[in-house]
Amino acid sequence: MKILFLNGPNLNLLGTREPDIYGKKTLKDIENDMKNIAPKLDALPTFIQTNDEAAMIDAIHNARGVFHGIVINPGAFTHTSIAIMDAIAGVDIPTVEVHLSNIHAREEFRRTSYPAKVCIGQISGFGVFSYELGLRALINYINQHNQ
Repeated sequence: MKILFLNGPNLNLLGTREPDIYGKKTLKDIENDMKNIAPKLDALPTFIQTNDEAAMIDAIHNARGVFHGIVINPGAFTHTSIAIMDAIAGVDIPTVEVHLSNIHAREEFRRTSYPAKVCIGQISGFGVFSYELGLRALINYINQHNQ
């Protein structure tokens, strides 16, 4: 099962960017964790990180017919991008939104998630474990819906 991990703006700075909020692990650390966990779940992960909204939309479009599911951390685009929401809705690929911090317990503007409206679920607040939880939830969903 092919899974796309799609990470948005500023996630390339993980490990050094506000470590009291986002932790000390880098995005590469998270990718390595997923590379170790995914095969145990019969999943093959691919990773993309971009700071560009258009590139993120293109990655979602290009996932159609290639990936069985998407784990997405849209970063700040979570709270602003109707276009990313529309892209997810348009490709009909099961997608789980993940966040390191609990966006619902932070500033008011961070509590709105446009992608969550079209994702199968959202996991936030568990640090890097949010990615594993998102992967497991996505695989479980795909397996249940392919029976």
